[in-house]
Amino acid sequence: MNTANPQLEGLYLALAAINRLLVEKGLVSHVEIQDVLQTTERAVLADDKPLSISSSHQKAVAFPIRLLLLANEAHEQGKTFCFDDLAREIGRRT
Repeated sequence: MNTANPQLEGLYLALAAINRLLVEKGLVSHVEIQDVLQTTERAVLADDKPLSISSSHQKAVAFPIRLLLLANEAHEQGKTFCFDDLAREIGRRT
């Protein structure tokens, strides 16, 4: 296993926790987080990228955005989540 994978997994979960804290403190709403992440995801997956950027590269860049989107949805619904569950769900949706 690539040693960067666990480090990135921790980073994604930390970002999800920060997003949750921002919502709990009333600084942003779930909807605002959802909107900014969806806008970013659309930009990453836009068709106007250079031909040298493959579809698989775009999907890899979109993965953490999608993970944070799902974590935001889960938190909004009062559900707990772990990285593996979120990653599996991303695979099912794409």
